[in-house]
Amino acid sequence: MILRKANFPKQEYNRTFTQITTNDSRFYEDGEKTYPSVTYVLSYYPKGKHFEEWLKKVGHSADYIAKKAAEEGTIVHNLAEKYLKGEEVTLMENGNPKYELNVWKMFLAFVDFWETSGAELLETEVFLYSDTLKVAGTCDLVCKIGEELWVIDLKTSNALQTTYDLQAAVYTRCFEECYDQKVDRVGILWLKSKSRGADKTGKKLKGKKWEVYESPRTVEENLEIYSHVRALFDLENPDLKPISEKWPTKVQKK
Repeated sequence: MILRKANFPKQEYNRTFTQITTNDSRFYEDGEKTYPSVTYVLSYYPKGKHFEEWLKKVGHSADYIAKKAAEEGTIVHNLAEKYLKGEEVTLMENGNPKYELNVWKMFLAFVDFWETSGAELLETEVFLYSDTLKVAGTCDLVCKIGEELWVIDLKTSNALQTTYDLQAAVYTRCFEECYDQKVDRVGILWLKSKSRGADKTGKKLKGKKWEVYESPRTVEENLEIYSHVRALFDLENPDLKPISEKWPTKVQKK
């Protein structure tokens, strides 16, 4: 993965990282250092009793449900990125829908956010890393709304989770280190919100089926919580290197 040129001044930000993904982990390497992805570290955050209850309820279907939700989220992210790049995004092809209706609705919720918020795009799907936190990842959106610089992460889950706050805080720290720019506000753009429309008070960014959620904790407070999760991660991964194996691609009986 080659770091993209940003739209504003940056510090030393010219490394070339290679992404290494396995079934249950993701790392980034630049020839000198190996950093885990933010989401991989946060997979060590305790799932909690609600997750355990859900697991009992769905049983063997859990993996399928989780995989399908992840695939839907990926599609929504890809559609949003195309839209932000100015590409035409269409639902129909040869008379048939290319996407499931719930996926298309979440994408339209994103479009509504973008059109009504007056956001100015700075970066989308921007790769970031932190030598302080020793972590890397891809941030969904960096934009200006009014005079404020926002770091925003898109989410398509049924409910908001504490890990989202931690993830956005880490992206914020990474961004500030990479670009030497102070972030004003950090948000989660929730595209499955039960919101019925705009906030009449004008204090919150929200519309029909979407809202921008801001953590009740500061970035520093969320980073402190993240540090404890990272301690668990480091405990279980003392030798921080991707597991790599090589297999022959051609064999023949002698």
